[in-house]
Amino acid sequence: MNPQATMTFLMQAMELMLVVSAPLLVSILAVGLAISVLQAATQVNEATLSFIPKLIVAALVLIGTGPWLLAVLVDYLQRVLTSIPTAIG
Repeated sequence: MNPQATMTFLMQAMELMLVVSAPLLVSILAVGLAISVLQAATQVNEATLSFIPKLIVAALVLIGTGPWLLAVLVDYLQRVLTSIPTAIG
């Protein structure tokens, strides 16, 4: 296995990690920002007020994008496993 193939696998894995984690992270970030603005406007500084909406949004996003995320991860794993014989020999 040459260094170029190793770097290709690593680059594809990092790219896949960004694509898979982006929907969840962006949605939680947006909800956290909205709750923070609301808390700043009302001057209510309660830590639990931001936790529950983030948890609900995370669950909804995972329910909505779960099948797509699983399909992307399975496709990547199949590509990696089928390329092992060519990478070794």
